Amino acid sequence: MIPKKLENAPWLAKPEVQAIFSVLDGASGTTRAVGGIVRDTLMGRLAPEADIDMATELLPVTVMQRAKMAGIAVYPTGIDHGTVTLRLNDVSIEVTTLRKDVTTDGRHAEVAFGTDWAVDASRRDFTFNALYCGPDGTLFDPLGGAGDALNSRVRFIGDPARRIAEDGLRVYRFFRFSASHGDEKLDPAGLAACQAAVGKLDHISAERVGQEVVRMLGLPRIALTVAVMVEIGLIAIERDAVKALLRYEMLGGRHAATRLALIAGDDGRALQERWRLSNALVDAAKAIEDAARFIAQDKTAWAVHRHKEISVEGLALAAARGHWSRDRLAETAREIARLPEAHFPVSGRDLIDYGYRAGPELGAALARLEALWVESGFTLTQAQLLARLAH
Repeated sequence: MIPKKLENAPWLAKPEVQAIFSVLDGASGTTRAVGGIVRDTLMGRLAPEADIDMATELLPVTVMQRAKMAGIAVYPTGIDHGTVTLRLNDVSIEVTTLRKDVTTDGRHAEVAFGTDWAVDASRRDFTFNALYCGPDGTLFDPLGGAGDALNSRVRFIGDPARRIAEDGLRVYRFFRFSASHGDEKLDPAGLAACQAAVGKLDHISAERVGQEVVRMLGLPRIALTVAVMVEIGLIAIERDAVKALLRYEMLGGRHAATRLALIAGDDGRALQERWRLSNALVDAAKAIEDAARFIAQDKTAWAVHRHKEISVEGLALAAARGHWSRDRLAETAREIARLPEAHFPVSGRDLIDYGYRAGPELGAALARLEALWVESGFTLTQAQLLARLAH
């Protein structure tokens, strides 16, 4: 049963949201909330800090004039496409004038402003993203998106091939939304259109593709979706890596950097270039890969010493990649838990005080003591370690 309005939506109850609705004639239907905030509220999966977007019949200049007169901060963040950001206290809302595409090259569209809600809805990507609601939560659903949302169905609006031709990034968004909102069930018509588009998406910037990939990496389940993306040739990942990705998810894992390590292996820097991934994400994946390598070699203490809490993800990576038994996984997890948080108690200054000179000999001695300390499970004291120098 599709409700007529959103009930108990916390974001709608905010005075700032209601104030902006009021300034923009929301009660008369001139302005409505739109897109993800409406979709996720309807689906019962609203994130605490979800973005709020509104669509309006008012022209951008009118939106800005009214907001300024009401004491609402105005930022023309996407004025060429009719988007203005309004900020009241700690609430920011993007307000976009209804529009239709005049021309598009698959990346950018020339738009014309209008007042036709059905036309505005028809230019969007998926039916459940073409949902609107007024200030009292009353739904406006011109394309039947509410039913698709409640049935976790990711369906292109109209002809999927045409939607993709308008913006090739929608291929990647189809798979991301199918993983995040579609229970990894792929609409047949949408999948067929995406498969037909493979090889015709070189015009999409690496940054835009990378943003979609990173958002996917943080979702609860993606392995089955990724397997299909590999199968149709959209992305190139080794099949063994896809299987390991599924095993990782079966262990309850959902860490983006661990997933990147799983699918990239030693090719992390190449993927960084291909998808313009952040240094932070790639470095985290490298650290998890390094921890996993220690753990796979039964050098768990080294993993903990070098990578601290991230060694838990290293364990998950090693177990998924090595197809470990539950017993081996549990025993290694217990070993990690038993190891104390400790700081190597010997420094280069200690060795200089002991009679060493700065240089390779000191470095080698320090490394030898560190190895003894790690292999003792971090139990040897400074005095015990320095005593070993005499041997």
